[in-house]
Amino acid sequence: MSVAKRLFKIFGPIILAAALLLAVLLSPFSFGLNHVSKATEKKAAVSLSATVLKGRQVKRAALDDGYVPFFGSSEWSRFDPMHPSVLADKYQRNYRPFLLGARGTQSLTQYFVMQGVKKQLTNKKAVFVISPQWFVPKGTRSDAFTYYYSPLQTTDWLQTEHNTAMDRYAAKRLLQMPSGSSDKVLAGALARVAAGFKPTSAQMAYINYKARVLGREDEFFSHIGISNKNLTTVEKQESYLPATYNYNNLDKLAGQIGKQQTTSNSLEISNKFWNTQLKRNYKRLKNSQTKLDYTKSPEFADFQLVLNQFAKTHTDVMFIIPPINQRWSDYTGLSMSMIAQFDKKIRYQLTSQGFNNIIDLSKDGGQDYFMTDTIHLGWRGWLAVDQQLNPFLSKQSKTTPKYHINDAFYTKTWQQLNPNDIKSFEQK
Repeated sequence: MSVAKRLFKIFGPIILAAALLLAVLLSPFSFGLNHVSKATEKKAAVSLSATVLKGRQVKRAALDDGYVPFFGSSEWSRFDPMHPSVLADKYQRNYRPFLLGARGTQSLTQYFVMQGVKKQLTNKKAVFVISPQWFVPKGTRSDAFTYYYSPLQTTDWLQTEHNTAMDRYAAKRLLQMPSGSSDKVLAGALARVAAGFKPTSAQMAYINYKARVLGREDEFFSHIGISNKNLTTVEKQESYLPATYNYNNLDKLAGQIGKQQTTSNSLEISNKFWNTQLKRNYKRLKNSQTKLDYTKSPEFADFQLVLNQFAKTHTDVMFIIPPINQRWSDYTGLSMSMIAQFDKKIRYQLTSQGFNNIIDLSKDGGQDYFMTDTIHLGWRGWLAVDQQLNPFLSKQSKTTPKYHINDAFYTKTWQQLNPNDIKSFEQK
């Protein structure tokens, strides 16, 4: 046997397999790969999986099937009997939350997550939690953004950008992240968009090729290995609930559960969080947050990307502004007057552009068993959210939301504006 034949015998199957895989990835046909089972959708909706968040196939299938996107961050992982996913399933609501977010996901991440599901957001409803803790002076951390970033999101976006203020700002922000420059061709296209130009024809050819390959990869792998753990947790939490929904009875139950689960400390923080996160550091954290300021941050402009995208897709959104555990803020010295100033600024950014559906709980952090830890809703807090969220999601909107996007919210002037100076900003 010749050397060539021997080499072909060894490497031939590998080469043929690689060629076949490439043909499938580049093929315009789906070969059934785009099918996502109902069981997978149900698991994915509460999985908080980074793979699901970065991909698009599972999200598209679930949202097409009537799941409602719940954008946010680490609050979604605080499952208790009053969690939105638990209540919706237990009481057979006509909506099911699809949780999109985990620790470290902020506005910039959520904006790029939206790029793969724009069709599914169009003329639909959504929920978005605004965490004050996102709005720190330096904005979103690049390592957190990188962890949830996928170039598939960028190719989806670049295929539809139109040289708007939103597109130019998004390109600039992405280039500021290491992940945005990891692909040199995509980075070159982003630089052109940021400067107000269209990508070159060669760049667009690469973008289209990349989009097809990454899309096929997503169809292959995004639904594999989704954990059943959180779904099991949701089902367990449902067992604590009565068969019939009654707010007063549930509020009483929430208080009882909260009391039972916060016996280790005087801050009404869950025993689990106290014992694993706070107990060993408690003494040194006294007065440790006196200098925190959430009123000046690039996050305000990143958040404008989210609002701009919702406006483009005519999405009817309910925003949730959670409180801070007041017992915790009293101990750490976190300024509640500063929180009130943050609330004033973010509400102006929302309402001045027509985003009027707001569950503002920023003043409720002192209520008993409202928070599960220092900054996350729990028990009675979730139930308070449900009082407004359930009617919003259960009833069909009679009118289409009318938004009025103001590109001035992308500027550094707005990012760094003292909330007391909003009137001067408004007059410009």
